[in-house]
Amino acid sequence: MYPSVLLQVAGVWREACGGIAHPILNPATGEEIGSHPVAAQADLDEALLAADRGFKQWRAVSPYERGQILRKSASLLRERAETIARIMTIEQGKPIAEARLEIAAGADFIDWAAEEGRRVYGRVIPARGPGVAQLAVREPVGPVAAFTPWNFPIVQAARKVASALSTGCSVILKGPEEAPASCAEMVRAFLDAGVPADALSFVLGSPAEISSYLIAHPVIRKISFTGSTVVGKTLAALAGQHMKRATMELGGHAPAFFSDADLDRAVTTLAANKFRNAGQVCISPSRFLVQASVMDQFIEKFVATARQVRVGDGLDPQTTMGPLAHERRLLAMEQLVSDAREQGAEIRLGGGRFGNRGYFFEPTVIANASLDVRVMNEEPFGPIAVMRPFYDVDEAVAEANRLPFGLAAYAYTRSMSVADKLAASVECGMISINHHGLGLPENPFGGVKDSGYGSEGGSEALEGYLVSKLVSRTN
Repeated sequence: MYPSVLLQVAGVWREACGGIAHPILNPATGEEIGSHPVAAQADLDEALLAADRGFKQWRAVSPYERGQILRKSASLLRERAETIARIMTIEQGKPIAEARLEIAAGADFIDWAAEEGRRVYGRVIPARGPGVAQLAVREPVGPVAAFTPWNFPIVQAARKVASALSTGCSVILKGPEEAPASCAEMVRAFLDAGVPADALSFVLGSPAEISSYLIAHPVIRKISFTGSTVVGKTLAALAGQHMKRATMELGGHAPAFFSDADLDRAVTTLAANKFRNAGQVCISPSRFLVQASVMDQFIEKFVATARQVRVGDGLDPQTTMGPLAHERRLLAMEQLVSDAREQGAEIRLGGGRFGNRGYFFEPTVIANASLDVRVMNEEPFGPIAVMRPFYDVDEAVAEANRLPFGLAAYAYTRSMSVADKLAASVECGMISINHHGLGLPENPFGGVKDSGYGSEGGSEALEGYLVSKLVSRTN
């Protein structure tokens, strides 16, 4: 059963003040499964008042006790994983096995933040004269407005909420309207574990209206956003106008290099990560740059592996790739494939809708696309792999750096010199060589250039929620 979706403000789960609600669709069927409330300004005002109160209360709780509460919330999330996984699959579409893994990963992020929050250290600065003590102390920045996407409704929210709470900040979380119920269950776990109700609110509604109102409001001191580059730039500009700190985790178009490596191993790993969550992953490999001498072999093996992907309803345990999250993504895939075909690219596999119900799209492989086709320049954010040959490493690096994105990159090579060159030369926030090692709680997670700034992983994730204060005193 799909649960009723409500706002959570000041400890009360309730409908929006204006009584307006929008439908929620199951992407596997296209059918309405529920509705979510649309927050009005009155709801946001109440959440802002709660965040102000909650910050004063929560920052006074010791880091040790905050960590204990967060650890308990992670345990509750794990205990409820099966129920939440079914909810996530119904509303978001991903296979239930992937939903279970996401919930486990979300709990791991919460545990990591709980421990790191206990280790926010200041320092003593040697003074220039006798009798002077100089201390640099770390303090929570204040109430946070967090905006989280639909592709990973728990992991992305857990990154933001856990990092903020672990440092003593309060949070207003604007959840994903396409997949709100699983995100709401994560919020419930935090509250049930003992996070004060005023310290964590959950709202839904019009993203543009909510973001413009919260970011400009004087109560909010910090913004965290995950989403498209276009929207992120708009929100970053608004945050800048109001001198608000911001962490931006934006779009990418990850290059994946293959040069003199284990072909079967590379294809298996890259294909699995290309079609995970139907390619709706910001760090999904999407531009495959392959050494020309093995290009045909690589494509042949990749296509054979992609043919084994079982597309279907995520609740079916045999499914390995579910539907796209909504019809807009389906239309976007069709447009990208059509553009590539019209410009002479070869569609080696797929390229169209799958079935006549829901938002399914076939695993798709495009070869020999020119640099002018849209899919070589726009993040597909779907199950499309586009492949081009390269003849030397400098050429491959130039192609990787050609676009304004710089989130993730991947490389498979036996050559340490090639690996070192790629690690040093590719403009990205993260690169994984000979395996897929991104997105772990203990590792930094973020991009450069148009892919944003700030980190949502590792000890760096807490930096955006802290300010340094100098205390210089003498008797």
